Amino acid sequence: MQVDVLIVGQGICGTMLSWFLQKEGVSIAVVDDNAPGASSKVAAGIMNPVTGRRYVTTWRIEDVMPFARRTYESMGEALDARLLQQKSVIDFFPSPQMRNAFVERVKEDDTYLHPYPDHNGFNPYFHYEFGCGEIRPAYMIHFATLLPLFRTRLSDKGQLVADTFSLADLELGLDHIRYGDITAGRLVFCDGAAGINNPWFSLLPFAANKGEALIIHCEDLPGGHIFKRGLTLAPLPEPGTYWVGSSYEWEFANDQPSEAFYNRTTAHLQAWLKKPFRVVDHMAAIRPATLERRPFVGFHPQFPRIGILNGMGTKGASLAPFFAHQLASHIVHGFPVADEVSVHRFSRILSK
Repeated sequence: MQVDVLIVGQGICGTMLSWFLQKEGVSIAVVDDNAPGASSKVAAGIMNPVTGRRYVTTWRIEDVMPFARRTYESMGEALDARLLQQKSVIDFFPSPQMRNAFVERVKEDDTYLHPYPDHNGFNPYFHYEFGCGEIRPAYMIHFATLLPLFRTRLSDKGQLVADTFSLADLELGLDHIRYGDITAGRLVFCDGAAGINNPWFSLLPFAANKGEALIIHCEDLPGGHIFKRGLTLAPLPEPGTYWVGSSYEWEFANDQPSEAFYNRTTAHLQAWLKKPFRVVDHMAAIRPATLERRPFVGFHPQFPRIGILNGMGTKGASLAPFFAHQLASHIVHGFPVADEVSVHRFSRILSK
């Protein structure tokens, strides 16, 4: 098989890059083993325009969120599935100081931050003392629907290699790349946390961290919202089912679910929720975050046929569509990748 681009990984980055290259008529092959612990499969798929305890606007959200919304809507039409739902985030204040900080930020910029008109409206469902604020619009993307549907699309088009990528089977020529019986013009790694050990990109400043989440069933919580109080409680498509997470562990022994997270999170839920719940699943994964919290996009300065789309961290739902489109436009039309995400900002490191 001869293709223009060979893609390694079909998480959110590999899926988005495949989508945009398909739309451009570029021939592709995607190597992916459908590993259950991939970070894209564990993520909640939340697009939140506000981040942190200071309620600051997420980096480039004015560009990336509208673009991501249009992309998921377009993909949903092609896949005959509803992939995106608009929500608002109800943020329960843990202290009077945090309530005051929210009020002050609303005065400075009310684009996404809004006072919630009925501070007592959630009393039948949650324990909270200091009121709440609202962040809107926010969105949830159903990765559990998107990723398998797109995998089927790739398979139906003969573009999927359902296997674990093996460096031993890769051969780099002067004008081509060969992987098994596939010959490609370019190779792009969208391999998530595995990129940390990638021989071409391992010197990039990755900052991997472990995240865990529970899936719970809880009846009668009000719909239309994502709830936050220390943890995030996000509704899933199945009625009464919620994603609960997530942790950020910078030191970890493995990528498996831990008893410590389970105990800590269930205790938190018991103190927060007034409704009974039961745990349905417990998941964990390693996130491919970066030290400077900016993605890695583009082609290696010394090996121009080898590229990367990685490092989205916790913002993959919003960042991946935008920068996958940039990379696809670079491949097809030669358009530049933004300096702030281009791997060429690390040319000196990658040239060692």
